[in-house]
Amino acid sequence: METRQLEYFVAVAEELSFTRAAQRMFAVQSTVSAAVRALETELGTRLFDRSTRRVALSAAGAAFLPEAKSAIEALERARATVQEASEGLRGSLRIGTLTSIGGVDLPGLLGAFHRRHPRVDIHVTVSLTGSTGLAEEVRQGRLDLAVVGLPESDLAGLDVVRVDTRPFVVLLPQTHRLAGRRAVRLADLAGESFIDTPRGFGNRVALDRAFDALGSPRRVTVEVADLRTVPGYVAAGLGVAVAPDMPAPAEPEVVVLPLSGAGLDWPINVVTSAAKPPSRALRTLLDLLAADI
Repeated sequence: METRQLEYFVAVAEELSFTRAAQRMFAVQSTVSAAVRALETELGTRLFDRSTRRVALSAAGAAFLPEAKSAIEALERARATVQEASEGLRGSLRIGTLTSIGGVDLPGLLGAFHRRHPRVDIHVTVSLTGSTGLAEEVRQGRLDLAVVGLPESDLAGLDVVRVDTRPFVVLLPQTHRLAGRRAVRLADLAGESFIDTPRGFGNRVALDRAFDALGSPRRVTVEVADLRTVPGYVAAGLGVAVAPDMPAPAEPEVVVLPLSGAGLDWPINVVTSAAKPPSRALRTLLDLLAADI
């Protein structure tokens, strides 16, 4: 049983497509298919149920998947340990983050880490699926660490480090009927059109739940991935917003008011998988983060 066979199997199991798995592994599809067939022959069982329309894990494949992942991780740790003994800290870190965050200077943190450990390969990706997608990527092992805007109650299966908490504020056009208030309640905004981030983003999750609890589901007419662009849409008169209080371009046509009575805040958490021990590279980065917060 070869490591590459296990890697191809895991890729197909996660993508449920030989084509996508081959693209992910930078291999041709016939190579991936042949490796999986050889693995099935060695194990004496089918790992996938194949048809012309779909690929699905068999019962044996589903049972084998966590063991295959553990074997790959163990080999990677062993390889990294040998290399580190002679050359210093090595390995790779796959990190996911939000388009707008606070509480942690991620570029500064990773820059300091890279200067100390230049042999660790760092790959950073910005989420287009929000905190919910990032958390799931960490659970599935596709990311080693992510910065997310979700509470711990939504982060089952993950180890969590709180790095910041931000209150929500209300953003209104200057001419809005509520612009003269000292503070605004969620109930005051019933029936308004909203500017917000897409579903799955942590701040959107919190607000949707809050409005549902009021029995007043809201209408989001503008969805943007970057919170910093929200004030511009409010200034243009396209709706109101309830967003985490964070630095944003000054908009003289926008009034920012406290949100009262909702008990809402936006937690910024760094998450890693609780299902497996961190690599030495990840542990070193987490230690650096702990010293910085």
